[in-house]
Amino acid sequence: MSPEGERELQPVLVSACLLGAECRYDGAHNHDAALTRLLEERGERAVPYCPEERSGLGTPRPPVWIESIDADAVLAGEARVVTEGGQDVSAEFLTGAQGALSVCEEIGATRAYLKERSPSCGVCSTHVGGEPTDGPGVTTALLQSAGVEVEGVEGRRP
Repeated sequence: MSPEGERELQPVLVSACLLGAECRYDGAHNHDAALTRLLEERGERAVPYCPEERSGLGTPRPPVWIESIDADAVLAGEARVVTEGGQDVSAEFLTGAQGALSVCEEIGATRAYLKERSPSCGVCSTHVGGEPTDGPGVTTALLQSAGVEVEGVEGRRP
């Protein structure tokens, strides 16, 4: 508890688009009011983060996907993340993922809520070869390998 007697909130990393930031690839957001209420109920403080924006890809940006295999292969340097036009953006995705891990370490976050179906943030589903596929995105895979508990959120819930 803080000196004023208020409960200190546990910091958690949250996909910025889920908090209303217009940082999706198409410039939109996935604001999720249900997630905001859940964080409050759990005594958690959202720390917004967008791996693509933090790595310099900007918004809007072309759709991307893991070219082949999976996110672990991207982390191992055995697969690439590419735009729909074939541009390799693997370095940016790795930079964004590493930045997410650094933020978690800096703020003491052991939990993250990330946008499902994203090639960065997907937890149960991502995109490989341009198609939805079971498995995590690059940022989620790195966070999970470091012991951060990651929960997938679809977004856009009232």
